[in-house]
Amino acid sequence: MSPTSTTSSSSSSSKVITLGGGCFWCTEAVFLRVQGVLKVASGYSNGHVLNPSYEQVCTGTTGHNEVVQVSYDPNQISLRELLEIFFVIHDPTTLNCQGNDVGTQYRSGIYWDDEADREVAQQVLDEVNLHHAGRVVTELLSLSNYSMAEDYHQNYFSQHPNQGYCAFVVAPKVKKFLHTFADKVRDA
Repeated sequence: MSPTSTTSSSSSSSKVITLGGGCFWCTEAVFLRVQGVLKVASGYSNGHVLNPSYEQVCTGTTGHNEVVQVSYDPNQISLRELLEIFFVIHDPTTLNCQGNDVGTQYRSGIYWDDEADREVAQQVLDEVNLHHAGRVVTELLSLSNYSMAEDYHQNYFSQHPNQGYCAFVVAPKVKKFLHTFADKVRDA
């Protein structure tokens, strides 16, 4: 199955976690390639404006974070495994930026809507923070005010692999995932 923003297969036992790891094009491109992931949607969360546009979020005044909402089958991949991938593909020690992407909309965050998921995320976050000598700035918050990003942001990397940002920023993150987590890559 080739990666897409949505898949027609879904599971009654599917779960959802929302992650902010910088530009959503990067995190979406990786999670679309993860075995056990059923759907990935780029969007905005944890801000104070209802249904903001990309342009509004880019101003940094809406409080939103660029996120990916990852639906997955917990019988194929655990939340812990998804978070391990998440912490490898972005830098959780830089406040409000990833590389040259700077602003509160690029902050590192895990947004949960299930207490059991919060507990798992806290455990992984504590381990990662220990590994990074207490420098992790990833926020762990209840998901609020989520809205899906505009259609042109969905599956962006697959549609524009030669676009400058995709070729120089997204592609290396995808390559890092493919190399580091070869056992977690979705069958083509």
